[in-house]
Amino acid sequence: MRLDKYLKVSRLIKRRTIANEACDAGRVMVNDRVAKAGTDIKEGDTIAISFGDKTVRVRVVSVAETVRKEEAAQMYEYLQ
Repeated sequence: MRLDKYLKVSRLIKRRTIANEACDAGRVMVNDRVAKAGTDIKEGDTIAISFGDKTVRVRVVSVAETVRKEEAAQMYEYLQ
């Protein structure tokens, strides 16, 4: 699955266009590498998103094309 779509489906970022812009700005890293919106995401990958002075790091637990809002948080786990 594409990185921008995963960020939207998992609700880490609210809209796909904003996820796309974050990737273009170099604020999203996958497995410690700057990632573009089209980067393929699979289970076990680590995603780091920079929001200003704060960075959110998560590990991909599952990849699904569509999920309900209540199940979106089960697609990833937070890392320290």
